[in-house]
Amino acid sequence: MVNRSLTLLFVLAFVATPVWSANILALFSTFSPSHLIVHMSMMKTLADQGHNLTIVTTLKPKIAPHENMTFIHAPASEERLKGMNEYLEKSSKEKLHMVQAMINSLTNAGAMLGIGYDFVVDPKVKAIYENPQVKYDLLILGYLMNEFQLGIAAKLDVPAILSWVGVPFSFVDDSVGNIYDPTYVPTISMAADPENPTHSFAWRIRNFGSWLVFKALGLGLEYKMNAFYEQAFGNDSSMPSYDEVKQRVSLLFYNYHSHSEGPVRPTVPQSIEIGGIQIKETPDPLPVDLAGFLNNATDGVIFFSLGTNVKLKYFDSQIIETIYQVLSRQPLRVIWKWDDQEPKPGNASNIYFHNWLPQDDILAHPNTKLFITHAGKGGVAEAQYHAVPMLALPVFGDQPGNAQLMVASGFGISMDLLTLTEESLEKGIQEVLQNPVYRNNVRKFSDLYRDRPLTARQSVIYWTEYVMRHKGAYHLRSPIVKLGFVARYNLDVYAIILLILLSAFIIFLIVLRLVIKTLRARQTKAKVKRN
Repeated sequence: MVNRSLTLLFVLAFVATPVWSANILALFSTFSPSHLIVHMSMMKTLADQGHNLTIVTTLKPKIAPHENMTFIHAPASEERLKGMNEYLEKSSKEKLHMVQAMINSLTNAGAMLGIGYDFVVDPKVKAIYENPQVKYDLLILGYLMNEFQLGIAAKLDVPAILSWVGVPFSFVDDSVGNIYDPTYVPTISMAADPENPTHSFAWRIRNFGSWLVFKALGLGLEYKMNAFYEQAFGNDSSMPSYDEVKQRVSLLFYNYHSHSEGPVRPTVPQSIEIGGIQIKETPDPLPVDLAGFLNNATDGVIFFSLGTNVKLKYFDSQIIETIYQVLSRQPLRVIWKWDDQEPKPGNASNIYFHNWLPQDDILAHPNTKLFITHAGKGGVAEAQYHAVPMLALPVFGDQPGNAQLMVASGFGISMDLLTLTEESLEKGIQEVLQNPVYRNNVRKFSDLYRDRPLTARQSVIYWTEYVMRHKGAYHLRSPIVKLGFVARYNLDVYAIILLILLSAFIIFLIVLRLVIKTLRARQTKAKVKRN
């Protein structure tokens, strides 16, 4: 016990003391502000540690200036953003199964990949890797179906770390070779199944079907990314192939904590969990007017936010009116994230409207009693950390799966935003507020979520510096990442076994036919003799 404590103290002391000041290039071509919040939490952690970061983003991050962070803005074109916004609006208005929603997102992946391609060839970005003024030690790449951007790591001859803001799923898992056995590892569309908690036959059939769909989509996505890689870097004969450049990945950071969130699943050493990296260990002071609104809420506060990608203007006005009527008559106060460009649905004295709210700090406040959320991964993680029960209104992407897992864990309930009525919403709110089981469950989970040998920030520091100390962590790489699709799934082995079995069966039939023919010949001879 003493030795274990001394080892932990040594690791913590090492993490707390910067060994050197490295130069890190970080690329985030995401169009999602919520994704950028998670990425920026990592960047601030490394900057506070003393490392110099050059951060290139499509969106302008909402973060205070830092002496160790240099920002370069490479915005997406209006045409690309218009395409993404049209897709988001369409997805918000359609009630689709998770797999269908993912198929639609990949069908519309042209705009997403186009944003990533424009990002790579932006003159400000090209100047970094074609005529570098700094000797970089590492590339951190925010993952969003943009692995072709790893060509920049090859250009700079540095190792790369992928950063993913959500739960594990097949596309990002394949980059490091995580095992994704559909027998017991749910796909992102089957995050949990309250009706079949024991992985029944029916559950496994659906999960396997979902797994096959995602594998097929992944092959199509790889084809597209290879094409974009060739467009961006194909003119340079010294560049490796797309398959070779993916070998630059040393680690995968993902915003997840399997020990508490589950399900238990095998992962390779390159997968590092940093779940809750965006959650502050000590909340920041709230703006004066918001602090007063929260502090004086004697009955508590309901926090309502559908995140940064889901816009209320996408929905029918009747849905907004329904939500407003229910929230405006609550005895609790309500904090409502509202786009200032749209007229407010009313002026109820118990509702505080604002377009940008410090979500983590609001959820950390003891007067926050309920979080009405779209079930984005970041918001769900923050509510779990601060032990706030939830009412989920999932819309698209990973949100239905996140909501399903939240409900299965007993942290709240989920409702269909498109079919809300005043009666159903009122009933849902009262169920979560009045039934103590939800708050008790999420409090227990919060204790598990916080109990780790290293915090998310300490893990980011230790493993990032580990990669740089060893000029890459390729020794942690699973052999599976070098295998092609056929070898990765043993299709050639199964084909040989099938061929052997088929050959044996054919030989058996031939022998059986000869035996039958011989017996019949003997029987014929015997009859002739008797006659």
